[in-house]
Formats: sequence, structure tokens, C-alpha cells
Amino acid sequence: MAYRVLIAQFMHETNTFSRLPTTLEDYRKRWLIEGEAMVPRFTGTRNEVGGYIDSVKKYGWEPVWAGAANATPSGKLTKETWEHIRDMIVDAAKKAGKLDAICLSLHGAAVTETEDDAEGALLEALRGVVGPGIPIVATLDLHANATLKMARHANALVSYRTYPHIDGYERAVQAAALVQDALEGRKQPHCLLVQPAMLEGADHGRTTQPGLMRDLLAKADAFETEAGINVVSVQAGFTWADIPYTGPSVAVSYEPAAEARAKAVAAAMLDEIWKRRDESSSDYRPISDAIAAAKAGVGKEGPLVVADGTDNPGGGGYNDTTPVLQALIDAGVENVAFGTIFDPGTVQQAIKAGVGSVIDVVLGGHTDASMGGPVKAKAIVKMLSDGSFKNDGPMNAGVETSMGPTAVLRIGGIDVVTISNRIQTIDLQVFLSQGIDPRTKSVVVVKSVQHFRAAYAPIAREIVLVDSGGICSPDITRLKFTKLRRPIWPLDGVNDPYAGAARA
Repeated sequence: MAYRVLIAQFMHETNTFSRLPTTLEDYRKRWLIEGEAMVPRFTGTRNEVGGYIDSVKKYGWEPVWAGAANATPSGKLTKETWEHIRDMIVDAAKKAGKLDAICLSLHGAAVTETEDDAEGALLEALRGVVGPGIPIVATLDLHANATLKMARHANALVSYRTYPHIDGYERAVQAAALVQDALEGRKQPHCLLVQPAMLEGADHGRTTQPGLMRDLLAKADAFETEAGINVVSVQAGFTWADIPYTGPSVAVSYEPAAEARAKAVAAAMLDEIWKRRDESSSDYRPISDAIAAAKAGVGKEGPLVVADGTDNPGGGGYNDTTPVLQALIDAGVENVAFGTIFDPGTVQQAIKAGVGSVIDVVLGGHTDASMGGPVKAKAIVKMLSDGSFKNDGPMNAGVETSMGPTAVLRIGGIDVVTISNRIQTIDLQVFLSQGIDPRTKSVVVVKSVQHFRAAYAPIAREIVLVDSGGICSPDITRLKFTKLRRPIWPLDGVNDPYAGAARA
């Protein structure tokens, strides 16, 4: 008889410092799919749900499709939003009758108006439905703020091993294989988690160059070859969350006989993170450096890619800050593709005027004027569309994305992709779908801090990461923490990573 396995997704990276609450409508703009409708949406895609779909076929499971929910990072989920998604998944488990296992795609950094540890609460609720003997595994984002509650109620936490995150599919396949082993009696996975007294660490998980995170993952790979060690996951944490659990962690899934070894493995990983806590590969530069590089690169082959990292929608950035755009206009830089500015009002103005019209815009800068006021300029409406496309990859290849009603506005020598749904620029289709080939531009601006590199590094002649003063600033002294566990490095004088460390 086929094993009955529930499959569900709940994703959100919550920036608790954002003034934008996360609503059900925000989920619908990306996806909020109930039940079996998730299957046609993600079949053939290279994300976690696609990995689970293929695993269902491989192992002959009888699937219970609970639903899939994913929204662009922003502020706390409203109580209504959280309860709707939680109940969609938990009610599916209750109605399913007998379940043999549960496979989840989670982020690990979701915060709601009522839950600082939303994924832990979801796992606890599901464990309450199926009981202690049923395997539950969850994939996590590499930037999860993982918790003891998550580890207590899951048999394994399987985190991404790439940043940009291009291995969601592979992690789901890995998680599903562990479930199959458990179902057939070959394994009895248990999970432990250790979180040091650190707010930041593991170089924020960057894997595009040699360094700390790659070294940590090499250690994890070696440990996973040992008998009794199933999965070793490193979570770099998501800094912009004022909750007790923010920061890096290590999760180990192990067999009962290897519990002592699992604790030693977690400690060895944590010790490496602590020993190399000052290592960082980030290189934020002032906007003036980007302008200088743009001027110096005129006539050179390939675009200069300017990453507006502190207005990264993938970290909760508002997607409408304007200092980089204003600086390019003021400097008279030509042949620029700018992706993107979130401004639904200006999009509607462009739609009303029509393609070819010249309009006076007050563009962007509407969410928080302290991060740059609106750009006031004349703009030519170059293109209008519904803003829909499928990602080419490498990240989330085949996944449908909607920017909402979209207008390409030309301001001087700059084509600005102006959108109605906040998104991070991770795929070339942000431009290609709007009639812009970024490979032919002198300068390409992306609202992203790291994920853009998967698609844009191969076409870039140079990359400049800038700090434009947005909400995702790397300067953590700008953040006012009230719930964070203390003492904690680097905010306090901490000499022992285990001072106040969480362990389970």
C-alpha cells in the first residue's frame, strides 16, 4: 500500500522593521494556492515544491496536497493572514485521516502579529495532529532564524546550501529521500539545534566565492558521510528581525545511536562560525562609486551591474527608494536599465496616458521619504504589460512571477521598469519580458543584494553593491532591538559563543 504523505509550503522572510504589514493579498500577488492546484503550478519547476512533486512520483507516495503560500518579504504577517495559511495546512492534515509522513517547504524566518516563531508553531500544530511517531521533515531557507521548537517537532531541517538559492529542488529531494528511508524502517531521524549568542555570522551565507560559508558546507558534507549523521544544516540567519531567535544556527538530523556524535558535530560547526565571526565578503560602497564606474565604463563591453542592496525586496526592502535613480539622472548616465521601482500609482498614470505619451511623474519614494523622496521628471511611456513571466533561472527556473501591471518609463537615458507588485530582481526576464535586453545596456540596476548574481554575474563586466540608505542596511546599529536575546555578539561584549546559547 502506498504511503500517504502530506506536502505543503509556507514561506515568508519577515523584516520586523518594515512598516508594511504582510496580508493575504500580498500572498496572492506571488502565490496562495490551496490543495491539489499546487501541482500543475509547480510541476517541472526547480524549486522545493517541484522537488517534492518529483519525489512523490519516484516513491509512489499517495500525496495529500495541502497548499502552497509564498509572499515577497515585508513586515509581520497579519493575524488573519497567518491563521488562514496555518489552518489551510493543519486542516488538510486533520481531514487526511491516516498520514505516514509530512514534507514541508518552509522559510524559517516568518514572524506574525501573534507568533515570533511561526514555523515552529506550524510544526507544533502538525505534530499535534499526527503524533510523535510520524516523520516530519522541512526544507528551510539558508537565512532561517531556526528555533528549538522547529527542531523539537521536526525529524530533520534541510537548509539550502547556496546563496543565491539555486538548490531548493535538490534540498526537497534530499528531504524526501530521508522520509522514504524512515518510512521503510532504514532510519529513525531525530533533530537537534544549536544557536550561539550571535546576531550575525557565517558571512550571511554567501557562497559565490571561496570563504567561510563554503568551508562550513564542506565540513557539513564530510560529517554527513558518517554513520548515523543524516543532515547537517547551517542557517546563517536573517538579521532584520526583532525576535529572540535571530541569528545563525546549526541543525543536525541524526540516528538515535549517534546522538553524542551529533552534538559534537553541531559544536564543531558552531566553533568554526564563532572563530571566524569577523570574516565578511560583503563590499557595500557609496552611490558615488557606482556613478564613477558607470562613467568610466562608457563604450566597454557588457553592463556594469549596480545592486541597490539596502532596498532589496528580498529582505523586506520597500522597492521604491530613489537615491540611485536620482544620482544616475543627475549624472546624465545613458543606456541604463533600472529594475525595478514599485509605484502602482505611476503605472496607472502611464496606462491611462498610453504608450508613446510623455507624462510628468512623481516616481517612487512614497513609503518612507527618509530613504529618498520621489523622482520628479518627464518620462516617455515605452511599454505597458501585465508584468507576468516565467523565470529562466538559475534561481527558481520555470516558476511564474508577476510584477503586476507594469510600465517601462524612459527618463533621459534610463529605462525604468515600474511595477505594481514588489519583487526582487533575480532573473533576466525582469527586463527581457519588458522588451529590454540587459546585455546590451551600459548600466543595469537591480534591487537585490545577492540573488541577482546567479543570472546577472555571467553578463556583467563589473558589479558594484551600493548602500543607498534603505531598510536593509548592513549597519545593524541602525536597528532598534527590543526582543533579541542578550547578551549577543556583536552588539554586546560576548567572549563565549555558548553564553546564552540555545541547544536542543
